[in-house]
Amino acid sequence: MQEIAGQLIAWHTAGRPFALATVVSVAGSAPRDPGASLAVDEDGEAVGSVSGGCVEGAVYELCQEVLESGQPVVQRFGYSSEDAFAVGLTCGGSLEVLVRRVRPGDDPALDAGLAAIASGTPVALVEVVGGPGEPVGRALAVTAAECAGGLDSAPLERAVIAEARAMLDVGRTGRLVLDREGRPCGAEDPDGVVLSVQSSVPAPRMLVFGAIDFAAAVAGIGVFLGYRVTVCDARGVFATRRRFPAADEVVVEWPHRYLAREAATGALDGRTVVCVLTHDPKFDVPLLVEALRLPVAYVGAMGSRRTHRERLERLRAAGVGEAALGRLRSPIGLDLGARTPEETAVAVAAEIVAHRRGGSCTPLTCGNGPIHRDGATPSAPWAALTG
Repeated sequence: MQEIAGQLIAWHTAGRPFALATVVSVAGSAPRDPGASLAVDEDGEAVGSVSGGCVEGAVYELCQEVLESGQPVVQRFGYSSEDAFAVGLTCGGSLEVLVRRVRPGDDPALDAGLAAIASGTPVALVEVVGGPGEPVGRALAVTAAECAGGLDSAPLERAVIAEARAMLDVGRTGRLVLDREGRPCGAEDPDGVVLSVQSSVPAPRMLVFGAIDFAAAVAGIGVFLGYRVTVCDARGVFATRRRFPAADEVVVEWPHRYLAREAATGALDGRTVVCVLTHDPKFDVPLLVEALRLPVAYVGAMGSRRTHRERLERLRAAGVGEAALGRLRSPIGLDLGARTPEETAVAVAAEIVAHRRGGSCTPLTCGNGPIHRDGATPSAPWAALTG
């Protein structure tokens, strides 16, 4: 939903009802992740996507029906082997979609959720998808400090709020199955209440240190991937807005001091990516000492294998332990044979995506497993490549 939040907020502010279809679960090779949304307003205008095209027409019609009736609906769409052009996912997967009408004043949870998104406040929108005792579409908007909306079961509500805040901390969207006492249970358990949790959080940070040509390319691809990109260098003659037009901000400061200050203010989290491209021990050693002690998602450093070996010795001398050194991805990026700054940026981006998603880093043509996955922990091939 976050990718179309601007339009939804505009409609909501103007008092225009709309139907919101949200992917709440996927199986197999579905093209969109949970949280992907399509919205249709009362004039028939549509924004967003739930399937990349496979079932958009059917979901659009369902949105129009729900906009008229006001009754939330959960519907599953899957592959049809009998007719690849029928309503289904020709990629072979399936997805489940929750469709509900949104009108200002109808649901305090949805009103509060959209208001939080508009103000930039991290919020988790929780919606009942199925199960006993709670109506489909019942919602809660959960922030770090407050909760709008509620459930009929108080123990379940308390457990859902706690789980939603834990997911919000790491910006994760997903699915919960709990019984009415708030205890986790299996997806097929008849006592399980199924809930969709969508976390809406500010864009993750990408910190690029070293104002060089490679940094400009990495900053550009970072923006393309949806990061809020900062380029930082102590040398003001190089760290200029003109040289880094794609970056969200350009900072002139000693890198390790800037990183320490950002960490102290809580501006970094478990999604943050740190790319060290400085090539200079007086910059990168104190910076990496700082970076490797932070619970960020990824720390990579540019340099040759010889530079990497020498850097490791300097870091050990600075007191960095072996476990922390094992988190350092250096030389940065995957082996794509890259030479130009742009090719190198693709290699760096590929490693970041693989690390985030648990990718194997092997050509898809060489495997027969699922293409889409959300790897909370790296897969075995990735661990072997980077461990």
